[in-house]
Amino acid sequence: MKKTLNLLLAGITSMGLAFGAYADDYITLASTTSTENSGLFASILPKFEDATGIEVRVVAVGTGQAFEIARRGDADSLLVHDTVGEKRFVENGYASERADVMYNDFVVIGPASDPANISEAQTAAEAFAAIANAEAPFASRGDDSGTNRAELRLWKNAGVDPEGDWYRELGSGMGPTLNTAAAMDAYVMSDRATWVAFGNRQNLALLFEGDKVLFNQYGSLLLSEEKHPHLKHEMASKWHNWLLSEEGQQAIADFRVDGQQLFFPNAK
Repeated sequence: MKKTLNLLLAGITSMGLAFGAYADDYITLASTTSTENSGLFASILPKFEDATGIEVRVVAVGTGQAFEIARRGDADSLLVHDTVGEKRFVENGYASERADVMYNDFVVIGPASDPANISEAQTAAEAFAAIANAEAPFASRGDDSGTNRAELRLWKNAGVDPEGDWYRELGSGMGPTLNTAAAMDAYVMSDRATWVAFGNRQNLALLFEGDKVLFNQYGSLLLSEEKHPHLKHEMASKWHNWLLSEEGQQAIADFRVDGQQLFFPNAK
């Protein structure tokens, strides 16, 4: 009886150790709402987990918030879309490496009636200037995300300081911002992936696209071991390298919504 009990206890202990080890086989990834809302992560993360046994737990926030989470050492890895901010993050010693992973583009959405007539614009600057001149409602994320940072650069390019009742800074993610724009019949800038996956379009339509300034690059960053030695750097490195590998790049290329490819791999 005693022998049986000891064997049982030993088995329970072994199971506990195994489960404990398994529970530690994960990393926390700070990333953007676009990669989550579009469905990309739901598509590619199982492939990475099958290949490595490592679970990726995503914290999907605006890029500015993702930088702050990583800066505090509360994430093991970072995947965002603000190349200027990413390079500065490396220069300031918070990350040891940055690499291009994939790209898509931004698009300008608005009411199908297009009261500012931006569909006739030749450049993004012309489109944004037309919205401001018409004082047509514009829904801005206003959350220091990569999309918000890109939007503010476009207003600057257009020579516009957006202010007034027509310009609404929401402080929300891309999905909620699109919902608000739909309810307001407002113009809004979105990454293409979130727009394609967005279901509550109401009267909204894609009205302007194609200007090279709307290019949207995503980068993966390896965080500093010196600043944050407690992070899971080895597993984070496996994730980073998988994204850049042939397998990871193919997984990104294979992701589609309604038959449309939303992210284009470009690891170098």
